[in-house]
Amino acid sequence: MIGQHGMREGSNGPPIRYPAVEQCLRILGDRAIELGASVHMPRIGCGLAGGRWDRIEPLIDAALCQRGVPVTVYDFDT
Repeated sequence: MIGQHGMREGSNGPPIRYPAVEQCLRILGDRAIELGASVHMPRIGCGLAGGRWDRIEPLIDAALCQRGVPVTVYDFDT
């Protein structure tokens, strides 16, 4: 999944591109449903991409959880 442009925050804000993340998650959801798979991930988009979890979580919920895809999100200690 590629949901960011660059790796540093500049004059245009953080590199995260929420529409790209949303599109990737929808495609992932389609494939997970097709395979009967679950999805496991860290808090995507919230590290170097500079995204906010309160904007990413609803995208995951709509693209995966509400479609019946089991999702596990891992938090790592830094």
